[in-house]
Formats: sequence, structure tokens, C-alpha cells
Amino acid sequence: MSETTHDSAVAMSAPPSPDDGLPAGELARKYGLAVSGARPPLGEYAQQLWARRHFILAFSRAKLTAQYSKAKLGQVWQVATPLLNASVYFLIFGVLMQQSKGLGIRTYIPFLVTGVFVFTFTQSSAMAGVRAISGNLGLVRALHFPRAALPISFALQQLQQLLYSMVVLFLFLLGFGHLPKLTWLLIVPVLVLQFCFNTGLAMILARAGSKTPDLAQLLPFITRTWMYASGVMYSLTDALQKAKAPAWVVDVLSANPAAVYIDLMRWSLIENHSKIHLPPHVWALAVGWALLFGVGGFVYFWKAEEQYGRG
Repeated sequence: MSETTHDSAVAMSAPPSPDDGLPAGELARKYGLAVSGARPPLGEYAQQLWARRHFILAFSRAKLTAQYSKAKLGQVWQVATPLLNASVYFLIFGVLMQQSKGLGIRTYIPFLVTGVFVFTFTQSSAMAGVRAISGNLGLVRALHFPRAALPISFALQQLQQLLYSMVVLFLFLLGFGHLPKLTWLLIVPVLVLQFCFNTGLAMILARAGSKTPDLAQLLPFITRTWMYASGVMYSLTDALQKAKAPAWVVDVLSANPAAVYIDLMRWSLIENHSKIHLPPHVWALAVGWALLFGVGGFVYFWKAEEQYGRG
């Protein structure tokens, strides 16, 4: 220790610290410090999500309840909205454009309602996913939790809404003479696969939307185009064949994920199977899309975990 004298005052200088000159990373490791909000390994991240499964379910239920809380009809709109859409499409495509001719009214109306309900599930999951982070910045910045919980909970909210709509769909099927049969049991694996696909899509869009909020304004135009390319209101294969589209165009559009899940649901529920054109290897496509988007979307979202809520 050294002493210096200045104006009768004695100044004592501290000895040099052993930490002087250490890089920040080494200093943090020496004292067991970790970066706040650092991305955990993928396996640990999945475990954290599972530990918060009750929060995810409760959050999705709360969002579903609050969605129409200010409307006089309340939760009735969960079913009324897709039904009104189906009514408009029936007027335009079924009556004015005579798309129901090849199927007949008894098949066309359940065909149309099934397509609208199933596509709405994917469309709503995408729209909710793109705002999952950017629309909940207060929650993201205030609490520490795996951010993937948000897009997953929004996809789960849309699944619950679809299940309410399925009750109305069953009434339509019964009303038009499509009685329950063993193939109705196939709607369970179809919904599971579609939910995996939707959740992965929601996570991909959540990451993209967190950096580019304007994507939420563009997405409705993309999903509307996707709807027309998925045969929601008409038989996609018949329409393409009438337009003399090349065979590869028919195959590509028939294999798009929305069309695959819609066709599988229609084939499972509607009695006249011969009027539902399934693409080749349809179950392989359904599983493939679910795995590609479900696993790929999860990894893609996880890779940006440290960035959400920053800036």
C-alpha cells in the first residue's frame, strides 16, 4: 500500500484487484453469473413449457372468454361468425355460381360448412400468432417465462373455439342425413395433426411479427388467397380440371396443408366419399405438414428467444 501527501492530507490507494483485466465473459463464469433472459437449451426449454402447461391452458381460456365479452351475444359469436361466412359463400358459390350442382345440396352444405370451419381454425391461429409477441409486450417484458407459451396458447384458444363450432357442424350433418359412422372417429387424429401444424405456423409468424409488426396488416390478404387455393367453397380438383390446369398444378394445390386437412375432415364426416377427392398419400402429407411446421416452427421460435421484448 502506498501513501501520497498533498496539503497535509494522506491518500491511501487500494491494492489492484485480481479481477482487473478479465473479459466480461470470464468474470461472469468466475462468479457463476448468467445473462438475464438467456436462451436455455432446447430440451430444457421444452421442459419449462411443460411446467407451465396450466398457465398456457388458463391463458387460452381467459382469452377465449374475453374475446366477445363486450358483445351483447357474447360467446354466441364464436359459432355465428363462421356460420355467417358460410352463408355468404353459399349464396355466392352455391347459388349464384352453381358450385353445388355436382355435389347436390344434401352434400354441398355440409361440404361448405366443414371447409369454412376447418380453414377458419388455421386462419385464426395464424392471425393470433402473428400478434402473439408484438401484442403482448407488457407481459413479455414484465415476466420471465418461455415465450413460446404465447403462440401455443393462442393456437389452443382457436382449437377450443373450433370444438364449439363442431357441435353446430354435427347438427348440420345430421340435418342433411349424414348419420354417425366409424369414420367420424378419424376427426380426432385430423384435429391433432392440424393443431400441431397451426401451432408451428403460429410460432413462425410470432417470431416474424415481433420484428415486423406490419406483417399483421398483410396477413389477411395472404390467408384470403390461401383460402381460395384450398377449395373451401368448392371442389378444388374439379375446378382445376374444368380449367384444364396442368397435372402438377392440381397435385401442388391439392397437397397444400389447408386443403389436406379440409379434405380429410370432409372425407371423415360426409357420407358420400366418392364426391371427396383425396390427394395421393393424404395421411403421409397430413403427418408431414404437422411435423415440419410443428417441430420446425418450435425450433425457429426458440432460436430468437433472447430477442423477444427487446428494443
